[in-house]
Amino acid sequence: MVSLNRVVMQPASRRMINALGPSDLDCAEISGKWGKRFDFKSYSQFRYPEYDVCGEPFTDAAGVPLTFDLILANQVWEHLDRPYAATRNIHRMLRPGGYFWVAVPFFVPLHAAPQDNSRWSARGLKNLLIEGGFAPDAIHAEQWGNRHVAMRNLEAHWPPEYDAETDDIRNDPEMPICSWALAQKV
Repeated sequence: MVSLNRVVMQPASRRMINALGPSDLDCAEISGKWGKRFDFKSYSQFRYPEYDVCGEPFTDAAGVPLTFDLILANQVWEHLDRPYAATRNIHRMLRPGGYFWVAVPFFVPLHAAPQDNSRWSARGLKNLLIEGGFAPDAIHAEQWGNRHVAMRNLEAHWPPEYDAETDDIRNDPEMPICSWALAQKV
């Protein structure tokens, strides 16, 4: 099953990550497993509630902050109580030149896990990243969606499964369903 809400975002994001040369990157993922599909130099997962990215940067046993070349957050930031603090913590955990990739919903039903708090368009996501310490010209943000997908998101069974024969996936910039961004620490 492929979620209709991710049918465009995931291939576009895979191209972004593959362009970075994953085999040369030490990667961390926040509360997810999307990054397992790549052949990273190293890959670490940090799951809530053991690791709360809203608190402080993650550290090793000696209390030294962990650093990475790439940090991934797929469909996580909308669940955070303090996404701005979390974004600043991500910035602190990136090595110079490192990247943060984040994907979030915009027009989807509330889905508590354990809560559901925020939504961002591409512009809003870029603003969040700027507030988190990333330079405006070091952020590439995109959004995708249309009214057809928005209507499918109102179906009782959610998320809707993508049907290549009947689903219109042309982008309407005025009706985002999801947004994603890649920001570099410069």
